[in-house]
Amino acid sequence: MMLPHSEYVEQAYLFDLLRQRIAEQTPMQELLEQLRHELLATTRLPMAIEFMLTELRHTGLMGPAMERLSHYFSPFQTYLVNESEEEAGRFTIHLALQILQADAKLRSQFSEQMEAIESDSIQPARASSHHRGPTTPEAILQHCRCGFFFFQFETLSRNRLGYDAGLLAMSRDPVYDQSWAQWLLNLRAQVGLVDLADLLFLSSEEYRRRLVEADQDVSQKGPFLFGEKEGRIALANRRKDPVYLFGAMQRHLGYPPVPRPVRVTEDRDTIPQLLRRIERLESRLKLMEQEQKQELDISKFYEKPS
Repeated sequence: MMLPHSEYVEQAYLFDLLRQRIAEQTPMQELLEQLRHELLATTRLPMAIEFMLTELRHTGLMGPAMERLSHYFSPFQTYLVNESEEEAGRFTIHLALQILQADAKLRSQFSEQMEAIESDSIQPARASSHHRGPTTPEAILQHCRCGFFFFQFETLSRNRLGYDAGLLAMSRDPVYDQSWAQWLLNLRAQVGLVDLADLLFLSSEEYRRRLVEADQDVSQKGPFLFGEKEGRIALANRRKDPVYLFGAMQRHLGYPPVPRPVRVTEDRDTIPQLLRRIERLESRLKLMEQEQKQELDISKFYEKPS
């Protein structure tokens, strides 16, 4: 089950604060101890943090604590934290927190849409501004789930995380319904063997439309989880790098991009420092040459009498 909208808002706030303050080399236990007082007390996140603090004191890891809180944190969130805590991995906790913040924002939007649909108070104009087109409840939910899929799958691809364990975690995510969960489990056996664009096209409404136009049976095909636009974009990106496919989906359909690590450039002060060192070396060489030629006049280094 999805959590209420306010829970994901506080999760996004927590991950953002952790990302900002973890750069100060503060232990995770101290950070969580400080931040639990800054969170909204009407949510369940402060209680979840108290449990995580207890686990952290015993194991020193946050991933196992999130696994035991599977009713609160999604399996994909837990998977990202577990990967960031792998000693041999290159996926850092700083990048994991960036992605978790964006993931929690997506979940808050999805939960808000779900609450609006359940209360029959969804606003078509608002849905259109968020999702660029779909206004019916079914279309909005389909668009949201497609957005989650592209966001999570691009996270696995860009950060070279394991597809097998990653897709398994995605299939258990409460965002997806049973059809999506089964499709994601089947995708585990196909990814890497079949082009991703082909897999998306064969599961799109565009493919079903072409089958109907060709008067072919569609009962044994599907499930058709993606829309016609997604199918056309996937067909146009066959045999190409998946990065181009993700970029096209983001440009044309407004799907969320995956945060990337911010590279800190430390070269802006390098050239001035090198110039100063070269000037000092030149002055020393000049003094050595003068000394060898016995032309060195040390009187100019005398301190002038006051």
